[in-house]
Amino acid sequence: MNRKILIGAAVLAVAIGALWWQLGGHEEVQTASAQEASAPDSASEGTGEAADIDTSSITEMTMGPEDAKVTITEYASFTCPHCATFHQTTFQELKRDYIETGKVHFIYRDVYFDRVGLWASMLARCGGPVRFFGITDMLYKQQKEWLNSDDPVTISNNLRRIGKVAGLEEDQINACLEDAGKAETLLAWYEENKAADNITSTPTLIVNGEKQGNMAYSDLKALIEEKLAE
Repeated sequence: MNRKILIGAAVLAVAIGALWWQLGGHEEVQTASAQEASAPDSASEGTGEAADIDTSSITEMTMGPEDAKVTITEYASFTCPHCATFHQTTFQELKRDYIETGKVHFIYRDVYFDRVGLWASMLARCGGPVRFFGITDMLYKQQKEWLNSDDPVTISNNLRRIGKVAGLEEDQINACLEDAGKAETLLAWYEENKAADNITSTPTLIVNGEKQGNMAYSDLKALIEEKLAE
């Protein structure tokens, strides 16, 4: 194993792990067969440290025209098995029928139920908006494989391999995954969004400002058509 990668993964696990607990996060890794994790009460209430962080540098990851009649915001976690299913089924149909046709503006927002979900988000964002959704697809399609370990170093290396397949350079991946300041800002941004939209589970959809749970594509399509007809 490359010694630089091993050291980098260890630094990532320790540094962001310490930050995670400081901000009241939940460390449990969510596998494909696990029940959906929920954040502890302390995280739900937020912390003074998170509230004081400027999150204006975080880029919203979006698809479709901003002036579309319907806006859908999805809250999802890269370690949530239900989110993986949603992205491989419902989301693909939503993208084909409504996002790519300009009828829906889609916003993806991260939920961090565990530190590994935060790492995956940092990797997905590493290539900027241009590569974000491509890496997101890879993370959800390969969720069972890259999460198949209790060892944070192994998971970190699995994420690095996905980044390389996506066309990211090793130094670029290292810089992204070891950016503790970015991790802190992302966590604060998540806390802001969670509080604003009362997010308690994933995936959660906000359709033109109305909160919806996970749903079959047929139900989502009917809701979108209703909003388009208004």
